[in-house]
Amino acid sequence: MPVGEKLSIIIPSYNEQDNIARTFHTICEILNSNHIPFEIIFVDDGSKDLTYARIQELSSAHTEAKGISFSRNFGKEAAIFAGLEVAQGACCLIMDCDLQHPASLIPEMYRLWKEGFEVIEGVKSSRGKENPLHTFCARTFYRIISKVTAIDMSQASDFKLLDRKAVDALLIMPERAPFFRALSSWVGFKTATIPFEVQDREIGASKWSLWSLTKYAIRNITSFSSAPLQLISLLGWIMFLASIVLGVQSLYRYFTGTALEGFTTVILLQLVIGSVLMISLGFIGHYISRIYDEIKARPRYIISKRCGC
Repeated sequence: MPVGEKLSIIIPSYNEQDNIARTFHTICEILNSNHIPFEIIFVDDGSKDLTYARIQELSSAHTEAKGISFSRNFGKEAAIFAGLEVAQGACCLIMDCDLQHPASLIPEMYRLWKEGFEVIEGVKSSRGKENPLHTFCARTFYRIISKVTAIDMSQASDFKLLDRKAVDALLIMPERAPFFRALSSWVGFKTATIPFEVQDREIGASKWSLWSLTKYAIRNITSFSSAPLQLISLLGWIMFLASIVLGVQSLYRYFTGTALEGFTTVILLQLVIGSVLMISLGFIGHYISRIYDEIKARPRYIISKRCGC
């Protein structure tokens, strides 16, 4: 097939030394049997194990295997965009290194691309075996992000195939902390969806703790939407209406001679108002820090090593 039909598969990898070879050979077997030209780009996100050494071994033995390694851990979003920047294919697929995104669906996604679809998104029909608390937090996050972005992300994932036009549209965006899952939907283009069940992880454990997922959620909500700032205005109006009600009540008691010492009421009001003020300052401070990061314009990532590309 012509080079113009090559598929670039981008696989962010963090401490995945035991999955690299297994993932590569699984994908190769599927794509070769379907006669799909491809390259596989592993992005080592500052791993502390032998992940990059395993990538180098594959790259020296297989021309389809390529790799880049960050100077430190910059996060999954940075790894995705680094892979998109070095990819040479006419379309690019993002998937996880642990094969929880089923590689068996790649030929179908590629077929949809050849039919003219420019974004083929894998949507989760099942989240697989997952901690109930993790599931609850994930669904809460996606309900919030769907609300603030006006994009339905309830079943969204990073398992996506993008046409070169969509990739180029993403790469020209200058923000320092992009949210790939939302931006890849925001750019538009002709889109198709394909359902999948999250596969069980056979080797190793997930690198996502509850705390890291919480930070990920806060960072991406604030990077993609100003809704939390608008929430401050809503809280202000709520407190204003409450103050009117309490003011009318206080004046009524004063003029009717039934006013009592309101020590408890004063303390409660101070606690509520103080809490609202501190939460509001927290929101504002977080956005100021994001603005500070954007103004510094530091690179999203630093590549220290390359192999095959």
